[in-house]
Amino acid sequence: MVWSATYFQMFSMTGRSDRKLRPWRGNEISNRPGQALPAVFHAVCAIALLAGSIAHAGEVQVAVAANFTAPMKRIAAQFEQETGHKVVASFGATGAFYAQIRNGAPFEVLLAADDQIPARLEKEGFGVPGSRFTYAIGKLVLWSAKGGLVDDKGEVLKQGSFAHLSIANPKVAPYGAAALEALKNLGLLNALEPKFVQGENISQAFQFVLSGNATLGFVAMSQVYEDGKLKSGSAWMVPARLYSPIRQDAMILQRGKGNPAAAALVTHLKSNKAKGVIMSYGYDF
Repeated sequence: MVWSATYFQMFSMTGRSDRKLRPWRGNEISNRPGQALPAVFHAVCAIALLAGSIAHAGEVQVAVAANFTAPMKRIAAQFEQETGHKVVASFGATGAFYAQIRNGAPFEVLLAADDQIPARLEKEGFGVPGSRFTYAIGKLVLWSAKGGLVDDKGEVLKQGSFAHLSIANPKVAPYGAAALEALKNLGLLNALEPKFVQGENISQAFQFVLSGNATLGFVAMSQVYEDGKLKSGSAWMVPARLYSPIRQDAMILQRGKGNPAAAALVTHLKSNKAKGVIMSYGYDF
């Protein structure tokens, strides 16, 4: 930026007063009295406002259940655009996050795949009391990357004409626990357990099916449906009566207490805009 003659005259009062000033040019700020100072003032104010907005923007470390990967990416983009805060998200199994949080992981907000682990963390003093709420209710789906393989009643499970069935580790992944419960209620657990290919979390269970390492598998509806439509392959919506409700709770963790970005993210998750994204991936409330 090229400053005006009037601006240099201001500084000449404390420096050299005999400095020769070159003529004003069209791409410079005007050197006529009453015009340069307002222009400079507005430019400085604009820079100050921009610097202020950057200074007030924060960052929040979030542990996100693997089943919520796709909607969280969209919600985070919305949130960052609207608030200027930055979301640093890690995706994985809720049980694994539980262990990491208890061992000092720097997460400030948890979006779990169940309601039990957040309740436990709150009871153990790792969560901020009163911040826990249900942000989604998940749905279990039997899915295959092959079209026409999975029927709309799940009879393919009874036929057993497949080599491998993918599930998430039921010890750390709530969707894996829901899959076991569904198979048990169907009376098929003992027959199908030898065919299990177990993923560390629901994302890995999905990848096993997508890659063909497993013919079919139990996944989250959010992984294979979008805007109410199956994205690819074939699927059976496992009836809700076959497994306990997958209530997914979020909460602010103690490390996030006092962080405006953490509080703002939780508020955004409760907004209609965020709920619209969540519902588009098949979740209920």
